[in-house]
Amino acid sequence: MAAYKPVVVQACPKLGERITQDTLYWRGYKTPVQIKEFGAVNKIDFSPVPPYNYAVTASSRVHIYGRYSQEPIKTFSRFRDAAYCATFRADGRLLAAGSEEGTVRLFDIGGKAPLRQFEGHAKPVHAVGFLSDKYRIFSGGDDYSSNLWDIPSATEIVSYSEHTDYVRCGCASKVNADVFITGSYDHTVKLFDARTKSSVMTIEHGHPVESVLLFPSGGLLVSAGGRYVKVWDVLKGGQLLVSLKNHHKTVTCLCLNSSGQRLLSGSLDRHVKIYSTTSYKVVHSFNYATSILSLALSPEDETIVVGMTNGVLNVKHRKPEEKNEESQKRRQPAYRTYMKGRTYMPKQEDFCVSKPVKRVLRKYDKLLRSFQSSKALDAVLEPPIMLHTPEVTVAVMQELHRRGTLRSALAGRDEKQVNLLLTFVARRVIEPRFTPVLVTVADMITDIYQPVVGQSAIVDKQFLKLKEAVGKEIDYQEELLEVLGMMDTLFATFTEKRDTCLEENKSNGLTEIIETNRNF
Repeated sequence: MAAYKPVVVQACPKLGERITQDTLYWRGYKTPVQIKEFGAVNKIDFSPVPPYNYAVTASSRVHIYGRYSQEPIKTFSRFRDAAYCATFRADGRLLAAGSEEGTVRLFDIGGKAPLRQFEGHAKPVHAVGFLSDKYRIFSGGDDYSSNLWDIPSATEIVSYSEHTDYVRCGCASKVNADVFITGSYDHTVKLFDARTKSSVMTIEHGHPVESVLLFPSGGLLVSAGGRYVKVWDVLKGGQLLVSLKNHHKTVTCLCLNSSGQRLLSGSLDRHVKIYSTTSYKVVHSFNYATSILSLALSPEDETIVVGMTNGVLNVKHRKPEEKNEESQKRRQPAYRTYMKGRTYMPKQEDFCVSKPVKRVLRKYDKLLRSFQSSKALDAVLEPPIMLHTPEVTVAVMQELHRRGTLRSALAGRDEKQVNLLLTFVARRVIEPRFTPVLVTVADMITDIYQPVVGQSAIVDKQFLKLKEAVGKEIDYQEELLEVLGMMDTLFATFTEKRDTCLEENKSNGLTEIIETNRNF
């Protein structure tokens, strides 16, 4: 008796991932370090000066971490309730943070007690930042107001109450020391000038604004809210340049890399998208375990820190390039040793000993070997196989058809099994690599279960889906044939014109030769 031959699964070429310079660059980070905080991480901010420590705001505390430390090197816990939006000043010496009780606290990095406490908001303060002159602070709260504070005197300079909903984000201009921007849940972004008593520009984002970001040049503004990231030209009065919709859930945070050529956005869909600021196309993305609330990139792009809703801080450090080269050099001798003797060809006087290879059969092969056709088909109709390796399911169906047992394997099934079969066929019949086999399967299923049509609403629905899929595919094929006919006509016309031109050139050349001969 001949040995059983396993089912041959047709190997189809897969489209490989496109490897770009951005892909290689952003993959050049180490395995992330995870730090557990006391609550959801609502803000991460890097110090602008070396050694580039970063402040993490979570629950009722603000922790300062060193770039490579897994334990906080300093903690500010003088908050009665939740703390929000701890932000460094441009010189890295002071830190400002909002709070649930409506006050803004100013801390010295070298001390513990707050240097100043600004009281004026009636509700929680979620947006805090320093103006570029380093002596003033802006804040935005849930009382719909945006305030400006003087640090030396600890007094309020001006208060704007133009928003009609919570003010949840803000940023200051690095070019103009009097300009700052706030974003609100009233779907607007407002630009304020400290020298005026009202906002100088209002931009309609269209969704509750979660984050705003101003480019270092001060000419472009990025706003995030809903599933959209929008880029505006401030110098043209707030003209919309581009609207990006690459996330599936609310975008919560934004940041730029050190060169300003890459824009990063984090979302509740657990993804961080990286855009090119020239084409505004996604060049890379990171996937995380849970929803993302905050995101920061170190000034030298050496560290990416992401804060999530479950209180986990995800820290990635860039791999040093020199060590990678050294490790590759060390691995080369080991690889050569491992491959030694693989290419040796036995001589005539050598005695070759072959080790018998034990063949491991898959479940469907074992069932086919024992002629259990129906069970073999059941084995390849399991969801993991149908979804991830549909070519295996189709290969078994093709083998059953070759044996002549496909009809008996398809018959005698209950409502659930027929529904599963029809779902698979309706989804995959339009794929060219599966069409020849699945059309035969669809014909057999229709013939076998035609008498019971109308007895099950679920099965009837799947039959209608199959009919719709086949109908659409036929329409597409007809349209493609029409396009092919048009293209054939165009190509034929071009060929005729080319032949005519060649004949005219030949005839012109002959007449010219005859005329020159006559002249001589």
